[in-house]
Amino acid sequence: MRLTSFTDFGLRVLMRMAGTPDRPFTAAELAEEFRISRNHLAKVISSLSAAGYLETRRGGGGGAVLARRPEEILLGDVVAYLEADQALVECFLPGGAACTLTPHCRLKARLAAAEAAFIADLNRSSLADCIYPPVRV
Repeated sequence: MRLTSFTDFGLRVLMRMAGTPDRPFTAAELAEEFRISRNHLAKVISSLSAAGYLETRRGGGGGAVLARRPEEILLGDVVAYLEADQALVECFLPGGAACTLTPHCRLKARLAAAEAAFIADLNRSSLADCIYPPVRV
């Protein structure tokens, strides 16, 4: 299984913010720290905010902060949310019946069970288990 860069960046944002939970972060400063596109990271932050993982504030002193305590953010839930539009295989897509094996496929149920087990296993951990402390220079 491979996670998208969108999910990877989302997890990084949450881990970094959990390291300094009272400090607001802008997309620009996180993008610089992670060495990734600010525009892409802004979309990630917007998505995390829409899901209720982050609160965002505009203006001077604004930025994004965790909306919940790290202990309340389960990793599997975050991954499932950020990967919601990414089907594991084509036949998992809505209307994805182009596979000729679909009527008699015995693999689809096993893949669905494996994906559910992956998310369930991640949900055994919270963001608190993966806090990324700020690096002191």
